[in-house]
Amino acid sequence: MIHITSLDDGLELFKALGSDIRIQILKILLENNQMSMNQIANELNISNGALTGHIKKLEECGLISASNDSSGHGNQKLCSLIQDRILVEIEKPIDLSNVYNTSIKVGQFSSHNICPTCGLATSSFVIGELDDVRYFDHPDHFNADIMWFTKGYVEYVIPNLIPRNQKITQLSLSAEISSEAPGIDNDWPSDISFYINDTLVGTWTSPGDYGDVRGMFTPEWWPQNWNQYGLLKLLVINHKGTFIDGLKISDITTSELKLDYTSTIRFRIAVEEDSAHVGGLTIFGKSFGNYDQDIVVSINYEPLDTEKNTK
Repeated sequence: MIHITSLDDGLELFKALGSDIRIQILKILLENNQMSMNQIANELNISNGALTGHIKKLEECGLISASNDSSGHGNQKLCSLIQDRILVEIEKPIDLSNVYNTSIKVGQFSSHNICPTCGLATSSFVIGELDDVRYFDHPDHFNADIMWFTKGYVEYVIPNLIPRNQKITQLSLSAEISSEAPGIDNDWPSDISFYINDTLVGTWTSPGDYGDVRGMFTPEWWPQNWNQYGLLKLLVINHKGTFIDGLKISDITTSELKLDYTSTIRFRIAVEEDSAHVGGLTIFGKSFGNYDQDIVVSINYEPLDTEKNTK
Protein backbone atom coordinates (compact mmCIF):
# COMPACT_ATOMS: atom_id res chain seq x y z
CA MET A 1 0.00 0.00 0.00
CA ILE A 2 1.12 3.53 -0.80
CA HIS A 3 0.10 6.05 1.87
CA ILE A 4 0.10 9.68 0.72
CA THR A 5 -0.32 12.11 3.59
CA SER A 6 -0.51 15.30 1.52
CA LEU A 7 -1.54 16.14 -2.04
CA ASP A 8 1.86 17.69 -2.75
CA ASP A 9 3.63 14.47 -1.79
CA GLY A 10 1.47 12.52 -4.23
CA LEU A 11 2.12 14.75 -7.24
CA GLU A 12 4.53 12.38 -9.04
CA LEU A 13 2.22 9.41 -8.48
CA PHE A 14 -0.76 11.38 -9.80
CA LYS A 15 1.27 12.26 -12.90
CA ALA A 16 2.17 8.60 -13.41
CA LEU A 17 -1.50 7.60 -13.22
CA GLY A 18 -2.44 10.35 -15.66
CA SER A 19 -1.34 8.23 -18.63
CA ASP A 20 -3.73 5.90 -20.46
CA ILE A 21 -0.87 3.56 -21.40
CA ARG A 22 0.39 3.29 -17.83
CA ILE A 23 -3.13 2.53 -16.60
CA GLN A 24 -3.33 -0.22 -19.23
CA ILE A 25 -0.02 -1.64 -18.00
CA LEU A 26 -1.38 -1.82 -14.44
CA LYS A 27 -4.56 -3.52 -15.67
CA ILE A 28 -2.53 -6.10 -17.60
CA LEU A 29 -0.41 -6.87 -14.53
CA LEU A 30 -3.53 -7.13 -12.37
CA GLU A 31 -4.82 -9.86 -14.66
CA ASN A 32 -1.55 -11.74 -15.15
CA ASN A 33 0.45 -11.24 -11.91
CA GLN A 34 3.81 -11.18 -13.72
CA MET A 35 4.75 -10.56 -17.36
CA SER A 36 7.89 -9.88 -19.35
CA MET A 37 8.36 -6.52 -21.06
CA ASN A 38 8.06 -8.29 -24.42
CA GLN A 39 4.67 -9.68 -23.46
CA ILE A 40 3.42 -6.31 -22.22
CA ALA A 41 4.65 -4.56 -25.36
CA ASN A 42 2.86 -7.12 -27.52
CA GLU A 43 -0.37 -6.67 -25.52
CA LEU A 44 -0.22 -2.90 -26.01
CA ASN A 45 1.05 -3.14 -29.60
CA ILE A 46 3.95 -0.79 -28.90
CA SER A 47 7.72 -1.20 -29.15
CA ASN A 48 9.92 -2.22 -26.23
CA GLY A 49 11.64 1.15 -26.48
CA ALA A 50 8.35 2.99 -26.07
CA LEU A 51 7.38 0.76 -23.15
CA THR A 52 10.65 1.27 -21.23
CA GLY A 53 9.87 4.86 -20.20
CA HIS A 54 6.42 3.93 -18.89
CA ILE A 55 7.80 0.99 -16.88
CA LYS A 56 10.51 3.21 -15.40
CA LYS A 57 7.93 5.80 -14.32
CA LEU A 58 5.74 3.18 -12.63
CA GLU A 59 8.82 1.72 -10.92
CA GLU A 60 9.93 5.12 -9.62
CA CYS A 61 6.50 5.63 -8.06
CA GLY A 62 6.67 2.26 -6.32
CA LEU A 63 3.72 0.74 -8.15
CA ILE A 64 5.53 -2.11 -9.91
CA SER A 65 8.82 -3.98 -9.77
CA ALA A 66 10.92 -4.87 -12.83
CA SER A 67 13.58 -7.52 -12.24
CA ASN A 68 15.86 -9.46 -14.56
CA ASP A 69 14.59 -12.87 -15.64
CA SER A 70 16.84 -15.44 -13.95
CA SER A 71 15.56 -18.36 -16.06
CA GLY A 72 18.13 -17.89 -18.79
CA HIS A 73 16.24 -15.78 -21.32
CA GLY A 74 18.79 -13.03 -21.72
CA ASN A 75 18.27 -9.66 -20.08
CA GLN A 76 14.51 -9.67 -20.41
CA LYS A 77 12.83 -7.97 -17.44
CA LEU A 78 9.84 -9.40 -15.60
CA CYS A 79 7.28 -6.89 -14.29
CA SER A 80 4.82 -7.35 -11.43
CA LEU A 81 2.57 -5.20 -9.25
CA ILE A 82 3.83 -4.57 -5.71
CA GLN A 83 0.94 -2.46 -4.39
CA ASP A 84 -2.63 -3.47 -3.61
CA ARG A 85 -3.97 -0.09 -2.49
CA ILE A 86 -3.29 3.65 -2.65
CA LEU A 87 -4.43 5.71 0.34
CA VAL A 88 -4.56 9.49 -0.15
CA GLU A 89 -5.19 11.81 2.81
CA ILE A 90 -7.00 14.98 1.73
CA GLU A 91 -7.70 16.30 5.21
CA LYS A 92 -5.42 18.81 6.89
CA PRO A 93 -2.21 16.86 7.58
CA ILE A 94 -1.22 15.97 11.12
CA ASP A 95 1.57 18.06 12.62
CA LEU A 96 4.57 15.88 11.79
CA SER A 97 6.78 17.79 14.22
CA ASN A 98 4.97 16.07 17.11
CA VAL A 99 5.64 12.46 16.15
CA TYR A 100 7.87 9.71 17.50
CA ASN A 101 8.93 7.13 14.89
CA THR A 102 10.42 3.72 15.56
CA SER A 103 10.48 0.18 14.20
CA ILE A 104 10.42 -3.29 15.72
CA LYS A 105 12.04 -6.39 14.25
CA VAL A 106 9.64 -9.23 13.57
CA GLY A 107 11.40 -11.44 16.10
CA GLN A 108 11.43 -8.92 18.95
CA PHE A 109 8.16 -10.10 20.48
CA SER A 110 7.80 -10.04 24.26
CA SER A 111 5.34 -12.94 24.59
CA HIS A 112 3.62 -15.54 22.45
CA ASN A 113 1.18 -18.44 22.45
CA ILE A 114 1.14 -20.07 19.04
CA CYS A 115 0.32 -23.38 17.33
CA PRO A 116 2.00 -25.19 14.40
CA THR A 117 2.48 -25.03 11.51
CA CYS A 118 5.03 -22.48 12.67
CA GLY A 119 8.58 -21.27 12.31
CA LEU A 120 11.02 -18.39 12.33
CA ALA A 121 13.98 -17.46 10.17
CA THR A 122 16.67 -14.81 9.86
CA SER A 123 17.82 -13.56 6.48
CA SER A 124 20.36 -16.41 6.46
CA PHE A 125 18.84 -19.48 8.12
CA VAL A 126 15.79 -21.11 9.69
CA ILE A 127 15.88 -20.89 13.50
CA GLY A 128 15.80 -24.40 14.95
CA GLU A 129 13.27 -26.91 13.64
CA LEU A 130 10.10 -26.22 11.69
CA ASP A 131 6.77 -26.64 13.51
CA ASP A 132 8.45 -26.77 16.94
CA VAL A 133 7.02 -23.98 19.13
CA ARG A 134 9.94 -24.23 21.55
CA TYR A 135 12.14 -22.29 19.14
CA PHE A 136 9.96 -19.22 19.63
CA ASP A 137 11.78 -19.05 23.01
CA HIS A 138 15.23 -19.59 21.52
CA PRO A 139 17.55 -16.57 22.01
CA ASP A 140 17.89 -16.26 18.22
CA HIS A 141 14.20 -15.36 17.93
CA PHE A 142 15.15 -11.70 18.48
CA ASN A 143 16.97 -11.79 15.12
CA ALA A 144 14.07 -13.28 13.15
CA ASP A 145 13.07 -11.48 9.96
CA ILE A 146 10.04 -13.67 9.23
CA MET A 147 7.69 -15.76 11.35
CA TRP A 148 4.57 -17.81 10.75
CA PHE A 149 2.01 -19.78 12.76
CA THR A 150 -1.47 -21.29 12.32
CA LYS A 151 -3.26 -19.78 15.32
CA GLY A 152 -2.47 -17.96 18.54
CA TYR A 153 -0.63 -14.67 18.98
CA VAL A 154 2.61 -12.78 19.31
CA GLU A 155 2.83 -9.58 21.35
CA TYR A 156 5.28 -6.68 21.13
CA VAL A 157 6.06 -3.86 23.53
CA ILE A 158 6.14 -0.65 21.50
CA PRO A 159 8.84 1.79 22.68
CA ASN A 160 7.05 4.84 24.09
CA LEU A 161 9.64 7.62 24.15
CA ILE A 162 7.42 10.63 23.50
CA PRO A 163 8.26 13.72 25.58
CA ARG A 164 7.00 14.09 29.14
CA ASN A 165 3.54 15.54 29.80
CA GLN A 166 2.24 14.48 26.39
CA LYS A 167 -0.72 12.31 25.40
CA ILE A 168 -0.95 10.08 22.34
CA THR A 169 -3.37 11.35 19.70
CA GLN A 170 -2.66 8.81 16.98
CA LEU A 171 -0.96 5.42 16.85
CA SER A 172 0.05 4.02 13.45
CA LEU A 173 1.52 0.58 12.76
CA SER A 174 2.59 -0.74 9.38
CA ALA A 175 3.61 -4.32 8.59
CA GLU A 176 3.72 -6.76 5.68
CA ILE A 177 1.51 -9.71 6.58
CA SER A 178 -0.34 -12.65 5.02
CA SER A 179 -2.06 -15.89 5.97
CA GLU A 180 -0.23 -19.16 6.69
CA ALA A 181 -1.41 -22.09 4.60
CA PRO A 182 0.00 -25.62 4.43
CA GLY A 183 2.53 -24.87 1.71
CA ILE A 184 1.27 -21.80 -0.14
CA ASP A 185 -2.21 -20.83 -1.30
CA ASN A 186 -3.17 -17.40 -2.68
CA ASP A 187 -6.79 -18.14 -1.74
CA TRP A 188 -6.50 -18.93 1.98
CA PRO A 189 -8.40 -16.36 4.09
CA SER A 190 -7.44 -15.69 7.68
CA ASP A 191 -9.01 -13.37 10.26
CA ILE A 192 -6.15 -11.43 11.85
CA SER A 193 -6.97 -9.47 15.01
CA PHE A 194 -5.11 -6.51 16.50
CA TYR A 195 -4.99 -5.62 20.21
CA ILE A 196 -3.58 -2.67 22.12
CA ASN A 197 -3.11 -3.39 25.84
CA ASP A 198 -5.60 -6.30 25.67
CA THR A 199 -8.26 -4.18 23.91
CA LEU A 200 -9.38 -5.59 20.57
CA VAL A 201 -9.14 -2.64 18.18
CA GLY A 202 -10.15 -4.50 15.03
CA THR A 203 -9.85 -7.49 12.71
CA TRP A 204 -8.75 -7.72 9.08
CA THR A 205 -9.17 -10.75 6.82
CA SER A 206 -6.04 -11.66 4.90
CA PRO A 207 -6.96 -13.09 1.48
CA GLY A 208 -4.14 -15.63 1.19
CA ASP A 209 -0.63 -16.96 1.68
CA TYR A 210 1.26 -15.73 -1.36
CA GLY A 211 3.78 -17.81 -3.27
CA ASP A 212 3.07 -17.27 -6.97
CA VAL A 213 6.28 -15.22 -7.43
CA ARG A 214 9.36 -14.69 -5.29
CA GLY A 215 9.24 -11.67 -3.01
CA MET A 216 11.46 -8.78 -4.06
CA PHE A 217 13.56 -9.01 -0.87
CA THR A 218 13.10 -12.72 -0.12
CA PRO A 219 16.58 -14.33 0.00
CA GLU A 220 17.65 -16.73 -2.76
CA TRP A 221 18.08 -19.66 -0.35
CA TRP A 222 14.42 -19.49 0.73
CA PRO A 223 12.42 -22.36 -0.87
CA GLN A 224 10.11 -21.31 -3.69
CA ASN A 225 7.17 -23.28 -2.22
CA TRP A 226 7.26 -21.30 1.08
CA ASN A 227 5.67 -17.92 1.91
CA GLN A 228 7.11 -15.37 -0.51
CA TYR A 229 5.43 -12.05 0.23
CA GLY A 230 2.48 -10.42 1.97
CA LEU A 231 0.37 -7.28 1.81
CA LEU A 232 1.52 -4.06 3.45
CA LYS A 233 -1.21 -3.04 5.89
CA LEU A 234 -1.50 0.23 7.81
CA LEU A 235 -3.32 0.16 11.14
CA VAL A 236 -4.23 3.63 12.45
CA ILE A 237 -5.96 4.47 15.74
CA ASN A 238 -6.96 8.09 16.35
CA HIS A 239 -9.79 10.20 17.75
CA LYS A 240 -12.15 9.02 14.98
CA GLY A 241 -11.70 5.28 15.45
CA THR A 242 -9.52 2.45 14.15
CA PHE A 243 -8.69 2.07 10.46
CA ILE A 244 -6.94 -0.38 8.13
CA ASP A 245 -5.66 1.33 4.99
CA GLY A 246 -8.08 4.20 5.60
CA LEU A 247 -11.15 1.94 6.02
CA LYS A 248 -12.78 2.06 9.45
CA ILE A 249 -12.79 -1.33 11.21
CA SER A 250 -13.96 -0.29 14.70
CA ASP A 251 -14.99 2.63 16.90
CA ILE A 252 -12.05 2.20 19.32
CA THR A 253 -10.26 5.57 19.68
CA THR A 254 -7.05 6.77 21.30
CA SER A 255 -9.22 8.52 23.90
CA GLU A 256 -10.62 5.16 24.99
CA LEU A 257 -7.15 3.65 25.17
CA LYS A 258 -5.96 6.51 27.44
CA LEU A 259 -2.34 6.48 26.28
CA ASP A 260 0.19 9.06 27.38
CA TYR A 261 3.94 9.36 28.01
CA THR A 262 3.75 7.00 31.00
CA SER A 263 1.90 4.22 29.18
CA THR A 264 3.27 0.81 28.38
CA ILE A 265 1.98 -0.01 24.89
CA ARG A 266 1.53 -3.71 24.12
CA PHE A 267 0.64 -4.59 20.52
CA ARG A 268 -0.77 -8.07 19.98
CA ILE A 269 -1.44 -9.60 16.58
CA ALA A 270 -3.47 -12.80 16.70
CA VAL A 271 -5.43 -15.47 14.86
CA GLU A 272 -8.16 -16.51 17.27
CA GLU A 273 -9.24 -20.14 17.53
CA ASP A 274 -12.93 -19.21 17.24
CA SER A 275 -12.51 -16.99 14.15
CA ALA A 276 -14.54 -17.70 11.04
CA HIS A 277 -11.28 -18.09 9.08
CA VAL A 278 -8.46 -19.66 11.07
CA GLY A 279 -5.91 -19.34 8.29
CA GLY A 280 -2.75 -18.47 10.17
CA LEU A 281 -0.40 -15.50 10.07
CA THR A 282 2.92 -14.68 8.45
CA ILE A 283 4.83 -11.48 9.34
CA PHE A 284 7.55 -10.35 6.93
CA GLY A 285 10.49 -8.19 7.98
CA LYS A 286 13.16 -6.28 6.07
CA SER A 287 14.83 -9.26 4.43
CA PHE A 288 11.65 -10.90 3.14
CA GLY A 289 8.65 -10.05 0.99
CA ASN A 290 8.09 -6.97 -1.15
CA TYR A 291 8.72 -4.17 1.36
CA ASP A 292 12.06 -3.18 2.84
CA GLN A 293 10.78 -2.66 6.37
CA ASP A 294 10.16 -4.23 9.76
CA ILE A 295 7.08 -3.34 11.86
CA VAL A 296 7.03 0.45 11.55
CA VAL A 297 5.44 2.55 14.30
CA SER A 298 4.51 6.26 14.43
CA ILE A 299 3.15 7.90 17.58
CA ASN A 300 1.59 11.36 17.29
CA TYR A 301 1.23 13.35 20.48
CA GLU A 302 0.16 16.67 21.99
CA PRO A 303 0.30 18.24 25.49
CA LEU A 304 -1.81 16.69 28.19
CA ASP A 305 -4.86 18.66 29.35
CA THR A 306 -3.92 21.49 31.71
CA GLU A 307 -6.15 20.01 34.40
CA LYS A 308 -4.26 16.72 34.31
CA ASN A 309 -0.89 18.46 34.26
CA THR A 310 -1.65 20.26 37.51
CA LYS A 311 -2.58 17.13 39.42
